[in-house]
Amino acid sequence: FTLPHTSHAYTKIPFVICNESSLQGFILLGFSDRPRLELVLFVMVLIFYLMTLVGNAIIILVSRLDPHLQTPMYFFLTNLSFLDICFTTSSIPQLLFNLGGSDKSISYTGCAIQLFMFLALGGTECILLAVMAYDRFTAICKPLHYTVIMHPQLCLQLVAVAWLSGIANSLAMSPVTLTLPRCGRHQVDHFLCEMPAMIKMACVDTTLIESTVFVLASCFTLLPLSLILVSYGYITRTVLRIKSAAGRRKAFNTCGSHITVVSLFYGNIIYMYMQPGNNSSQDQGKFLTLFYNLLTPSLNPLIYTLRNKEVKGALRRLVKKERG
Repeated sequence: FTLPHTSHAYTKIPFVICNESSLQGFILLGFSDRPRLELVLFVMVLIFYLMTLVGNAIIILVSRLDPHLQTPMYFFLTNLSFLDICFTTSSIPQLLFNLGGSDKSISYTGCAIQLFMFLALGGTECILLAVMAYDRFTAICKPLHYTVIMHPQLCLQLVAVAWLSGIANSLAMSPVTLTLPRCGRHQVDHFLCEMPAMIKMACVDTTLIESTVFVLASCFTLLPLSLILVSYGYITRTVLRIKSAAGRRKAFNTCGSHITVVSLFYGNIIYMYMQPGNNSSQDQGKFLTLFYNLLTPSLNPLIYTLRNKEVKGALRRLVKKERG
């Protein structure tokens, strides 16, 4: 779902010369040019990774155990939490390993798995956030028909579409990226095997693949975001028609957490990948990737628990049940 940075000068070298062993591993340069920063990053990344695992696991546990949360909204939230755990785990353990020592290598298989997971899970989250916006639209704009429209079968189908779309995107782009001729280049200027960094290593003209990636990125980023904005446009119009101030506040509170998560996730992706020209430095790109790959998933549980009375109530009931 990601866009590579703008094209750079490529050297057109015959494929027969560039056909190095495809099973050779890679070196993830990451933050190795700043050795003093690595220890600080190791501690910070470890803390936020543990927060991501614990926070999202609690959301999943509470949503599944509390009967008051057996609704489509929390079904989608459970999927988002599981997705965030997988998304973060696809790259952060490798980053911790590389930050913790002098070995910055990753095997070819490990890089392939990381690239596939990063693309698949990132694309899935884009679609899932749009599905969650549709759920909120139905709940607020069509409350009398909500249970009929958002029946369990439709919820399962929407989640399946999100996951299958992300996997299909990754199946289309991962093999193409991995098989690009690199002419012996194995240093990835990133802390993970990300598509833009992998494409940058190619020693052939990659204009065609960049164009293909741009089309897919538009589908997986701009289209879901457009659906989210349209949904919240209708939601805002409906809420403003509510005469009671308390009713308007309650309606906005049900959407506040989702809006915050969408802003964090899409804001970073658009800033990083949708800028005209290569306006951001490579270091800036690494930190932005770290933000939406680690910080955003770690903040999601806090956002949903701090702003959601139902989740806080479910947590209290679960704690009382365990003590009792």
